[in-house]
Amino acid sequence: MRTRPGRPHFGTGADAGPTDTARRIIRLNYGFQLLFNLLWWMPVFYAYQKAAGLSDGQIFGIQSIYYVAFCLLEIPTGLIADRIGTRNCLRAGAVVMTAANLIPVVSASYTGFLLHFLAIAAGRSLTSGAASAYLYDGLRAEKCDEHYLRAEGTARALGLAAKVVAWPLVGPLMALAHPAPYVLSAASATGSLVCAVLLPRLAKGGGRVDGGRRAGAFLRDAGTALRCVASSRWLALVMVQGVAVFTLSRICQVNLFQPILLHHGIAESSHGGVLAAMTVAEAVASARPQWLSRRLPPVAWVSVLSLALAGTLAAMTLGGPWAVVGLLCLFAAATGFAFPVQRKLVNDAVPAHAPRATLLSVESIVDRAVCALAAIAAGAYLSAGRLDALLWHSALATAALLGVFQLLLHSGEITRDRRGEQTVADGTGAGRTDVADTEDGGDTGAVGRLRG
Repeated sequence: MRTRPGRPHFGTGADAGPTDTARRIIRLNYGFQLLFNLLWWMPVFYAYQKAAGLSDGQIFGIQSIYYVAFCLLEIPTGLIADRIGTRNCLRAGAVVMTAANLIPVVSASYTGFLLHFLAIAAGRSLTSGAASAYLYDGLRAEKCDEHYLRAEGTARALGLAAKVVAWPLVGPLMALAHPAPYVLSAASATGSLVCAVLLPRLAKGGGRVDGGRRAGAFLRDAGTALRCVASSRWLALVMVQGVAVFTLSRICQVNLFQPILLHHGIAESSHGGVLAAMTVAEAVASARPQWLSRRLPPVAWVSVLSLALAGTLAAMTLGGPWAVVGLLCLFAAATGFAFPVQRKLVNDAVPAHAPRATLLSVESIVDRAVCALAAIAAGAYLSAGRLDALLWHSALATAALLGVFQLLLHSGEITRDRRGEQTVADGTGAGRTDVADTEDGGDTGAVGRLRG
């Protein structure tokens, strides 16, 4: 018999807190997300590869190959997650990530770094949809799905907070042992494996049974996922909207972070501190998506935040060093607000009994495909010394994408599709969000869950 504590732990407007099993799922998810994504080498990988003799073209070429590999692996790994179970897929991803982080220790060369990023793509693709699907289905099975938004945001915030502590230590640790960032990343991935092993098996009712296998189910799930995207214009539209957030955040915070600071005369010794400040801003925003006003529905907030990201990129071309640091922190905060809201929008748009992990992988494919093209373009712009033009063009492309999105969103055809989603939700009663209420600002949908 399940017992519920008397006070809510993850303030979402619910009167009852999560069950013991739900609390265990949430806490182990925190640990997994924190350790799996704690890449100690992130602030220095560009300089690390430069020191190893790689050129800008080689470095950004590897990044482009990484995104393409991610795209190619997303559907197979999403199908694997829906067949062997999301929990088992998280375990496999942690094992692959541990091995991936040790490759540069063995071979600090172009081949070594290429293999490293290919293995990173495999490890991350195994978990990209599975982690969110496991958390969403696990909480829904416990009838605690109202805690999902806060749990998703807090997990991201804790992971970012860990990076704030870890990343400033990378420089001193490298002075003691040059490969230290990669060794520590492998140790963190091993810790995430422990968390994945301790995750409880999902009960029936929380989506598919964790660990189920059926012959021929891979192709069946792939066909189901593609039919879901094709038949639900709302789901497809929400996925496309997330492209702007993911691409801008990834390209700016990973690929262009150091080039932007160096372009404005900010010494490499200060990069760790700037990255820590950005991470604090993103962590605070990720942990508090309910701070967003209820006057706008979640789908509108993602568009507004995407425009804010584009605007800060363009503004970086006009300010001095201190202004750029402030804009980078503002950029990080907007990213922190946007990610949990966008993730919940996609999860709520997935039809009942659909292969959730596979559909989340489809979203990741779209995101990474655009990132692959963006990485190639970024390398070409930087090689030509046109960083400011890259930032302006990225901002304008984002504004154009969102303009098309708004036209589609307000078309009569899309509106009818969204109402169809409401009918599906009412008919299944499986804890789905009422999409029409979400768009109208109703408290029963994702907007109401932004409160806290």
